[in-house]
Amino acid sequence: MTIVDTPERRQLRELTRSFVTREVLPHLDDWERAGEVPRSLHATAAKIGLLGIGFPESVGGSGGDLLDSIVVTEEIIRSGGSSGLIAALFTHGIALPHMVAAAGARTGGSLGGPGGGDPAGNHLVDRYVRPTLAGSMIGALAITEPDGGSDVAAIRTTAVRDGDHYVVNGSKTYITSGIRADFVTTAVCTDFPGSGSLSLLVIDKDTPGFTVGRRLEKLGWHCSDTAELSFVDVRVPVANRVGEEDTGFLAIMQNFAAERLSLATQAYATAQRCVELATRWCRDRSTFGRPLASRQLVRHRLAELHTRAEAARAYVHDVAARVAAGEPVVTEVAMAKNVAVAACDHVVDAALQLHGGFGYLRDAEVERHYRDARILGIGGGTTEIMNEIIAKGMGL
Repeated sequence: MTIVDTPERRQLRELTRSFVTREVLPHLDDWERAGEVPRSLHATAAKIGLLGIGFPESVGGSGGDLLDSIVVTEEIIRSGGSSGLIAALFTHGIALPHMVAAAGARTGGSLGGPGGGDPAGNHLVDRYVRPTLAGSMIGALAITEPDGGSDVAAIRTTAVRDGDHYVVNGSKTYITSGIRADFVTTAVCTDFPGSGSLSLLVIDKDTPGFTVGRRLEKLGWHCSDTAELSFVDVRVPVANRVGEEDTGFLAIMQNFAAERLSLATQAYATAQRCVELATRWCRDRSTFGRPLASRQLVRHRLAELHTRAEAARAYVHDVAARVAAGEPVVTEVAMAKNVAVAACDHVVDAALQLHGGFGYLRDAEVERHYRDARILGIGGGTTEIMNEIIAKGMGL
């Protein structure tokens, strides 16, 4: 199986490429140094329909499915954008799907949920989903805690029911878009800390007791702001609960497939972009009176890098198409992420090496990809967690 290159998807690629060329490339270096992308970029992306790709029109999205989202992600990076830009501009891809599913809205891929919906879910769609997809709000997802890491079931942030509210206490860390977010879809424990009885609450940034801590400085993804969050006796309306109580763990697990495939896409697309950059450099750069590309060693190195990137792309596309078709391919998703990340790690390292001293400078695009790539084997479940999932799928 693969992602069919329909006329509509070709148009989507062209739209994405035009957006990156016009709205991103002239400013990306400034955003990298500022540590965030401007809110206006969300509005611009929403206006042309990119922000809502993969979300149904019934909740304010642009339609399309998981495969269309992959097309957009791939093309942004192939056009000169970055995985850090994806993280900053499309954080709603992990902040909103739980609300959409709880409301019963239908769409392709893994964003949809059962039909029917409920009044609370519809309230969340109107209050948070529609404005975010219109580019007027920014959302974030808060799961990871300072002492929890990848162990979602061990979450210790508590939410104690008090009438029509929950009282939330705890902290979160490594939260993408945590500085700019207007609301945070937050994983909380509705029983004793670490019990695994999880729920999701949507918490407004201006709620008393909710504090956005320091901006976390990172190796890569510089244009994507990351923060620590603190909750001290934060009162959250029960109406802001996503779905039923104690269904948060399942909701989080169900959305991991889309998140991991997005990261896998960012990985192979980054590899492809670095192959293009290295090939261009080796054609234009001469040493000892000859272009680098004229040397067999260099040509063979580029051929090997191209092969790795294309093979990773083919496997991720195959798995994504199976997910979109509704197949239960949890093991294959984990394998796709690891395959793409391994290819990316190898390719970006070799591509920077081929650039020589220039590749080590901030002026070199390949330098940014080298830094950004390191997070892809950590976010959405580490390579080691993926291997554990794969081993379980093997019956080990």
